[in-house]
Amino acid sequence: MFTGLIEEIGYVEAVTKSVKSSRITISANKVLEGTRLGDSICTNGVCLTVTSFGKNKFTVDVMAETVRRSNLKDISSGDKVNLERALRVGDRLGGHMVSGHIDGTGTIENYEKEDNAVWITVAASGEILRYIVNKGSVAIDGVSLTVAYVDERVFKVSIIPHTKDMTTLLRKKVGDEVNLECDMIGKYIEKFLEVKEQAQIKGGIDLNFLCENGFA
Repeated sequence: MFTGLIEEIGYVEAVTKSVKSSRITISANKVLEGTRLGDSICTNGVCLTVTSFGKNKFTVDVMAETVRRSNLKDISSGDKVNLERALRVGDRLGGHMVSGHIDGTGTIENYEKEDNAVWITVAASGEILRYIVNKGSVAIDGVSLTVAYVDERVFKVSIIPHTKDMTTLLRKKVGDEVNLECDMIGKYIEKFLEVKEQAQIKGGIDLNFLCENGFA
């Protein structure tokens, strides 16, 4: 579990691609403090497992499903990525609860400067926008942000100078793909309501019903 508060920007040293998966080596410093083999590091919003590491770099394996769903499929040597270590019990939750399991990708459609901030417009599919709520939270490439506008085609967030300096968001170009993770609360509520509706149709909840719907 993560917070969406980026700790540092990493530098992609190498990408080894297989038919459907890949292996990525990333140069970093802060996120390696206290890191152990098997720990999770959120990379552009994707929870990845450290398979090896040295003094100033670490390596992760990216499975086929992650390649299909994320912008990591297009990553190459020299790219920069947002990095965050997993949340520890007792840490301040300054952003929002981010799982690192992205819902899909969106496309940067526009940048617009307003005084000290920059508005980013992101186009996304209806499957993602259904969970985007005005004044709710969204993670873009792992960055926790507040939604300031949403309609049936796009949503907008505003980037303050600190977020600009600490993340890769304003280093991207119009047309670039970004990883999106919606606030998980809405997805759970939708699932529970679906289960309740099915239970009412079937006439009640029993052990078989709970097993069929993944609750037991």
